[in-house]
Amino acid sequence: MKHKGKWIAAGVISAALIGGGTGLAVATAGGDDSEKPITGSALERASAAALEHTGGGKVTDTEVGDEDGYYEVEVTLGNGRQTDIHLDKDFKVISSSADSESEKNDQD
Repeated sequence: MKHKGKWIAAGVISAALIGGGTGLAVATAGGDDSEKPITGSALERASAAALEHTGGGKVTDTEVGDEDGYYEVEVTLGNGRQTDIHLDKDFKVISSSADSESEKNDQD
């Protein structure tokens, strides 16, 4: 009987350790999902500023609080290339960067 109790205790401890490790892995893996899209009138203003800067295209992604500016707007141009437009909080262009071919292929 003493051996049966030890096996049950070992099973409970193992399950707790495995479950805790899984929770930690899930918590750290979800770190990249913190991107917050631009919404409402800010989306309209940011999109207009980005499209004016690129001379056209289609807004394909947005983000508030980007590391390179207050707003980031991704524009896909007519040739299929993507450009990230970084805006300040007043919707003025700070910088822009074209995605490289390797970045484009990584997303496929």
